[in-house]
Amino acid sequence: MHVDGYRCKRCIDGSPASLKMSQQISLGNGQSLECVEKFCYLGDMIAAGGGAGEASRARVRSGWAKFKELAPILTSRGASLKVKGKVYRACVQSVLVYGSETWPVKVEDMQRLERTERMMVSWMCGVSLKSRMSSKKLNARLGIEAISEIVRRGRLRWYGHIERKGSDDWVSACRDYEVVGQKSRGRGRKTWAECVRHDLQSLGLRTEWAQDRNEWKNLIRGNRPTHASMEKRTLTRK
Repeated sequence: MHVDGYRCKRCIDGSPASLKMSQQISLGNGQSLECVEKFCYLGDMIAAGGGAGEASRARVRSGWAKFKELAPILTSRGASLKVKGKVYRACVQSVLVYGSETWPVKVEDMQRLERTERMMVSWMCGVSLKSRMSSKKLNARLGIEAISEIVRRGRLRWYGHIERKGSDDWVSACRDYEVVGQKSRGRGRKTWAECVRHDLQSLGLRTEWAQDRNEWKNLIRGNRPTHASMEKRTLTRK
């Protein structure tokens, strides 16, 4: 169903300044599409320049909105820290990392999420930044994991999912698609595949291990491979 003048109210205010329309694309049948610098798709913000900058900013705004909505519980001095951690993990942290499985995350994007979580965690624990308590200790009080670990695990989980797909699947075709054209000078844009390669290297994982779904689920959590899985991999290599 086509709806004229529709604007996503969750991510943009619908004003001409926010859309920053630059040109029109004619479809040849009397209809045209407006070109914008960013748009919201399934809750994730997609920018014309690529990257995860706009997406992470949108997630931070949504995360703060949810945190303030639950502030009577999360900032209450009488509530248990473990209860706060469970509410935060289910209702706020999940909002912050929504869609991050496919982000080509840069250092500044991750720092933006970590800075946001650090402020929220300090507020929940009733600790000021002047106390200089580490985020690791505060996270332990709440019983939550660092947001960087959540993002990495989600990315590797999605990587394992697409690795188990067939070569004729359209997701695999999109991932392996090569854009034809001249590259600009300097370093290219950071890609999602580059983030995955860094994750695999940091955890000592191999691509072929993703074929075992249950074992991969344990490995991306930092668990050591089991004896049975090692035997299975040895037989596979032979």
